[in-house]
Amino acid sequence: MSDPKTELLLGKNVPVVEAYSPQLLYPIARSTARAELGLTEELPFNGVDLWHAYEVSWLDERNKPVVRVGRFFIPADSPAMVESKSFKLYLNSLNGSRFSAETAVSETLKKDIENTVGASIELELLPVDAAELDGGIPDGLCIDDLQISIDSSPPGVNLLQAGEELVEEAVYSHLLRSLCPVTGQPDWATVYIRYRGRALTHESLLRYLIAFRKHQEFHEQCVERMYCDIHKLVSPEFLEIQAFYTRRGGLDINPFRSSDANPIPLSRMNRQ
Repeated sequence: MSDPKTELLLGKNVPVVEAYSPQLLYPIARSTARAELGLTEELPFNGVDLWHAYEVSWLDERNKPVVRVGRFFIPADSPAMVESKSFKLYLNSLNGSRFSAETAVSETLKKDIENTVGASIELELLPVDAAELDGGIPDGLCIDDLQISIDSSPPGVNLLQAGEELVEEAVYSHLLRSLCPVTGQPDWATVYIRYRGRALTHESLLRYLIAFRKHQEFHEQCVERMYCDIHKLVSPEFLEIQAFYTRRGGLDINPFRSSDANPIPLSRMNRQ
């Protein structure tokens, strides 16, 4: 069987595609990485992969360009996720296509992405000046100033520590960095964690998050690994994690996983 990574457009020199090309969208099965985490049956979380696409553009009936920011909500229980470079190239392939109305663009995007991920999605097309796109700052405690020593340990539940006191808290860090599993290039993010359960030692949590610096995995998979590791140690009554990865190629991605049955992700951070 061929390695699916060899079929990815990521890391390859690809010419600009001028015509609408839904075939560019490339699905990545979630099952492989989840099997490594022992997630082979019912998922222990709900959530979405929230994408912001800042370069959505098409032509109106007079060949005048229209520009929007796309916000895409891909459910965490979809069989596949979208590979980022294929997503960018697909969106760019719409740049020279004419549409009679914005609703036709939304319907096209929805259909093509749903066919790729194997599930129903939600999307919004927003004016570039829309207030909904204003960046925010997470509620909670930033743990980045803690004085800790770092070694070369990979991320694992063994790095985390928790006491017996039960707490409800929200903490975040801007120091998350992981590596693309295809190109090996770094991706930066803010990660936000809210939970109710045994108190995580903040020093151990920061050390754990920094351990992702040399870890090669897709963004969505990194967040699910965090969720599983923290859940394994703390057995929380409630847990949610969201990573806000900085923009690359006109796209940012914000994977969100939660124990809540009806989770609502945060939109985007200032640094994005």
